[in-house]
Amino acid sequence: MKTEPEVFIRANTSPMAPPHVPEIRLHLADEAHELWLKTEEELAEIGLPPPFWAFAWAGGQGLARYVLDHPDIVAGKCVLDFATGSGLVAIAAKLAGAAKVVAADIDPWTETAVWLNAELNKVDIDFIGADLIGRNVEADILLAGDVFYDAGFAAAIVPWFKMLSRQGIAIVVGDPGRSYLPKENLEFCAVYEVPVTRALEDSEVKKTTVWRFTA
Repeated sequence: MKTEPEVFIRANTSPMAPPHVPEIRLHLADEAHELWLKTEEELAEIGLPPPFWAFAWAGGQGLARYVLDHPDIVAGKCVLDFATGSGLVAIAAKLAGAAKVVAADIDPWTETAVWLNAELNKVDIDFIGADLIGRNVEADILLAGDVFYDAGFAAAIVPWFKMLSRQGIAIVVGDPGRSYLPKENLEFCAVYEVPVTRALEDSEVKKTTVWRFTA
């Protein structure tokens, strides 16, 4: 990487609360569209992948809301927040009483974003940057917000989720109706109307459903 992640994140974001999860503050991009385009067109040269960590995506907001409203699903448990992005869901799990929370993401910039956001909310979050797909994990529950947006990614994680579910790991996902959602493996938990950024979505509010994944 040719630039310092913490310097870049602090310079291009501001601490603010996601609209559907006002209890939590994150370092988020003020001008979502501008930062996204800047990254896509210019910042690849300095080693920055698309900044998923700079936005509170609808699936993550819905899942974080569900965790905070139903703390019993994580209280006292070991939680893995898969494809954590900003760390929103991981932070929600810790605030809801999880004994241990591990945020996982392969984007190297995400580790810094999660650390900064955990600090902002005065919680301790562990981080793992390894590709976990297909591997056994040590967790009581896996949380995944907005992970079914890409066909290849969904095809990889669905059999992995099935494997983990058969091992007794509870899996709860938040999804705003992405194209590759495996509906045949899902049990309804809750639904929310989540305000989002029109620059990144096709509307200003996304109907976001929380599901329990079943094998």
